[in-house]
Amino acid sequence: MKLRFGTKLAYGVGNLGYGTMAQTVGNFIMFFGTSILGLPGTLVGIAIALSVFWDGISDPIIGYFSDRHNSKIFGKRLGFMLIGTFGMAIFNLLLWVIPMNMSVSLKFCWLLVSLLAIETFNTLFATPYVALGIDIAPDYNEQSSVQGFKTTFFILGMVMPSVLMFLFMPSGDNGQGQFNQTAYINIAYFTSALCLVAGLICILGTIKKVQSIYKNERKKKREKNFFFKIFYLFFASLKKKNYGSLIIGYSVALISAAFLTSVGMHLFTYSYHFGSMQISILMSVLFISAILSQPFWIFLSNRIDKKPALNISLIIILIGIGLTALTFIFRGLMGEMLLFWLVAPCILICGFGTGALYSLPISMYADVITMDRLETGENNTAIYSGFMTLAFNIANCLALLVIGILLDLIKFNPKQPVQALSVQNWLGVIVFFGCALSISLAMLLFSKYNLKRADVLKAKMKENIK
Repeated sequence: MKLRFGTKLAYGVGNLGYGTMAQTVGNFIMFFGTSILGLPGTLVGIAIALSVFWDGISDPIIGYFSDRHNSKIFGKRLGFMLIGTFGMAIFNLLLWVIPMNMSVSLKFCWLLVSLLAIETFNTLFATPYVALGIDIAPDYNEQSSVQGFKTTFFILGMVMPSVLMFLFMPSGDNGQGQFNQTAYINIAYFTSALCLVAGLICILGTIKKVQSIYKNERKKKREKNFFFKIFYLFFASLKKKNYGSLIIGYSVALISAAFLTSVGMHLFTYSYHFGSMQISILMSVLFISAILSQPFWIFLSNRIDKKPALNISLIIILIGIGLTALTFIFRGLMGEMLLFWLVAPCILICGFGTGALYSLPISMYADVITMDRLETGENNTAIYSGFMTLAFNIANCLALLVIGILLDLIKFNPKQPVQALSVQNWLGVIVFFGCALSISLAMLLFSKYNLKRADVLKAKMKENIK
């Protein structure tokens, strides 16, 4: 039985608004906090790390309430997603309007509170949203298809900041419009509006399916000491081979995204000396390549199974990182335009491999959750989805904190439009070494995963016989 195309499309669109807003914050906030607001890298790193850590803690908690809630109209997930959609749109606007004439301490407080609020509403939307995708997929291959739709729109959302950078950041005399605060505010207006529209399309487009799949499920009673139970389940899940390998492996792999998005603008601005237009093109190439790769990864995973396809993607990413690092090493031997045209295909290779990283581990994790649900009869989909995000955010917040501290240690000076050569070189070391290390460790962790297509199909066949 296949899920209707329209339902999958509506579900996928939900990730467009969330993905655009989340990627805008992820791409720009470190650069905005240091180079626009003039805050020390350590303070910006602390603010981002605390908000990401809170996001991770809140994910399984919201997942718990989502699993135990069941509305006649919104089912288990859509009511939370509706609240999250409006909250994200509002606080996304407040984040970028921090007055420049405020003191450092007030700027830091405004930044921290805004990020904490955004992450809270992100959780209200994203955790039930991920669980919804697992609930509505009827079989093993359809799960890959649903995740493909979800990933395509998420990566499209990741492209949008680059497009908006091109549209809203005027180049100016020096070609570096990324120093204009008004541009960030205008981008925030667009991303908040997109978040609202995409969120509502997702909710309205899946509501009939939601009402049908949850109508026979009863609301679960809230246990005493549920907070303790949630985190007991989290640590218990890490001890299980397939859960642990995916949760930790995925978290470590996406640390590479933290290095690229948080330090990438610094690297391309201060080390490669690219303008806002060139940076937006490179980021667009990265994410468009990831989008266009989705049919290939879905086909390959159906042909050779998900884990082998994921391993191939990680090797491709490492090749892309290595080639990009070579352009960095020899950047002084070529002109700006030649350098740009050499970097672009390297970024394209990275993007092609990254496409699988955003979809296959989630699809594999959905299979593990499905197996658990078939064995226990308990639907804890949102809680276990929250565990994946919790582990990722713990790893991410530590990485972001380290990145902020490293910017200060290498003596990055946001007041200087041109950084010392030693700073330029260290920016490259941080990005390339951080990305390569995280991907290599992820390959090692994913190697412990052993669930195959035949295992899931066999378990579902037994359930149908019963």
